[in-house]
Amino acid sequence: MFVAGGLALFVLAIFIIGKQKNLFNPVYKLTTTFYNVSGLQVGNNIRFSGIVIGTVDNIAIINDSTVRVDMLIKQEVRRFIKSDSEVAIGSEGLIGDRLVIISQGSFDAPLAREGEQLESVEPVETDAIMSSLKVTAENAEVITQELAEIMAKINSGTGTLGRLIQDTTIARNLNQTIINLKKSSKGLDENMNAAKHNFLLRGYFNKKARAEEKKAADEKK
Repeated sequence: MFVAGGLALFVLAIFIIGKQKNLFNPVYKLTTTFYNVSGLQVGNNIRFSGIVIGTVDNIAIINDSTVRVDMLIKQEVRRFIKSDSEVAIGSEGLIGDRLVIISQGSFDAPLAREGEQLESVEPVETDAIMSSLKVTAENAEVITQELAEIMAKINSGTGTLGRLIQDTTIARNLNQTIINLKKSSKGLDENMNAAKHNFLLRGYFNKKARAEEKKAADEKK
């Protein structure tokens, strides 16, 4: 029983490993390069249109700025992967394992050949995202504090805007200024009407009125 149990566990382990490595399915290889694989590991899944189509076969450092990623893809999906498809690194959920995502290529592009290198899209590092969010949060905090200070000054009547809102004298002066402007505008209209009836300027205004009528008639035509 012990030997039989050990053999069963061995066969099960071989089956699981073979399934992960696609040893029991016909596959073909594609490759790509990244500047940073962002935690990707051998054996991670490869997805196309949300479906697992293969696994990462090997990760090797080519030089100080290039990392090559070899991918084993199921033969059954070969007809969908084009030579202009792009390879990106994503994750399963927010904190899940890293995986490779192959995008759909253009309709008229040729199929990717065995061993062909596809273009890659560099992943966005989680640390960079967190740093950006931290800076945004700090800026929002500064803006909030400044707005609170401005509102406090306005409520206390400090500053030009605060005095304008809180001081009734300034408000009355503004109202009086607006009234004076309205009176000035009314007086200007009266002066213009008087000028139109002045015999020295009557010809000018009549000529201007005829020009406007002619222009209106031309526009109707």
